[in-house]
Amino acid sequence: MKRAALGLYRVRGVILIVIVVAMLATIPLRLVAPSLGDVATIVIRVGIGGLALVAVLAVVGWRLLPQHPPVTVTPPVSGRWLALNSPATKVPSHGIRAYGQTYAIDLVYDPADGSRPAFGGTPFRTASAYPALGQPVLAMVDGVVVTASDGLRDHRARSNWFALLYMFAEGAVREIGGPRFVIGNHVVIRTDDGIYALVAHLRRGSIAVAPGDRVVAGQVIAACGNSGNTTEPHVHAQLMDRASAWTGQGIPFEYEGLPVPADGEYLG
Repeated sequence: MKRAALGLYRVRGVILIVIVVAMLATIPLRLVAPSLGDVATIVIRVGIGGLALVAVLAVVGWRLLPQHPPVTVTPPVSGRWLALNSPATKVPSHGIRAYGQTYAIDLVYDPADGSRPAFGGTPFRTASAYPALGQPVLAMVDGVVVTASDGLRDHRARSNWFALLYMFAEGAVREIGGPRFVIGNHVVIRTDDGIYALVAHLRRGSIAVAPGDRVVAGQVIAACGNSGNTTEPHVHAQLMDRASAWTGQGIPFEYEGLPVPADGEYLG
């Protein structure tokens, strides 16, 4: 029973998307084929039951997961980077446990010269207005590359409250497409111990590794970008127990020789 519950918990995101798509499909179905209205009603009722199941899984499923001690890793960046959505502040750090993000951290390049634009004013600044764009992104662990997903564009920043509201609506659409459209361009590296290190929101065309490549911690593997569900160019980093963000669950980490910065603190 526990094994089955854990299996359902891992694929709850897939279940949710299937349910949402099926329920949305009943709208044109009723318009195009009114005679199938009873079928649409059944789909809606089953969908509501499925949504209730997903809600229960989200609330209690994570409690069934085995506890994992923190894994020591190398920071994915170097320099003056500001922490946001840090597991040193709260867990889950991003408010959700989906896509292996339980202990994820966001790092924003914030040079001392003040060149990072402040939030507010222009709603959709170009990504190039931010000093983080193009900064080197490093492998956090020694291991083998299992995923190197590229191709998504570096969109404009969501740089004021209006743009942020737009992002919330945009994010709901991205969720339907699955984790790739949320985390953007990304690299996943598998350690010899079976831990998977993911860095995300990478710049399109910057990924310098391919699946099967062996890398060492601290090696440059890509550049910071603004792909996926982001407000501004930054690096999103996390550890998982599976290669795929669909089913992977978050694993806590610590930096070698450095504390994990809390929200508003700088790395190092």
